[in-house]
Amino acid sequence: MGLFDTIMGNASETSAADVQEELTPILAANETVTSAFKLVRDLSVFTNKRLILIDKQGLTGRKVNYHSIPYKSITQFIVETAGHFDTDAELKIWLSGKADPVEIELSASSAQAVQQNLATQMFS
Repeated sequence: MGLFDTIMGNASETSAADVQEELTPILAANETVTSAFKLVRDLSVFTNKRLILIDKQGLTGRKVNYHSIPYKSITQFIVETAGHFDTDAELKIWLSGKADPVEIELSASSAQAVQQNLATQMFS
């Protein structure tokens, strides 16, 4: 993750293998991490079965919120890429039964990988 992305608060791709090792206790049998994006302490993790949004709370980060989204519950998504003077991209995911989307900030370089990963998981 670049220092500039960290300062600006944009998620950048991180090692899927490292995240796989960290999340082994909570992953289902035969579930593997395909990609992960880190925003300071928080993570957006794409597995072969679901999207996991990990929100580390408080000063120490001991309290952790795991939001698990099965791909089958995603009805649509939008990836808004960065412009010339904009350094970040945004992902919006709509879930069945929810009016408001889940929003995730990304680095401009991560937007294409996130879109490709979601398309692969949803449409294959």
